[in-house]
Amino acid sequence: MSKTGRTNYRRGARNNSKAERHIVVRSIRRDPPDLRKLSRAVIAMALRDVEAQAEAREALTAPDSSSADTATTSKDTIDV
Repeated sequence: MSKTGRTNYRRGARNNSKAERHIVVRSIRRDPPDLRKLSRAVIAMALRDVEAQAEAREALTAPDSSSADTATTSKDTIDV
């Protein structure tokens, strides 16, 4: 509500969920295509993919190395 007591007509009623919106995307054909923009997008996707693969590999190898460290330390304490 505003200072004058009127509600904002763009906001709608309070505590009401908004209606679903349907978004439509239409392409614009350009001759020739913007190769610089396309190449940057492909490079960005490839970099994200490589980073995700590296994180997945790191997540898989990190628990194995920590369990191996605890196994060797427990053996050392048993032998002593």
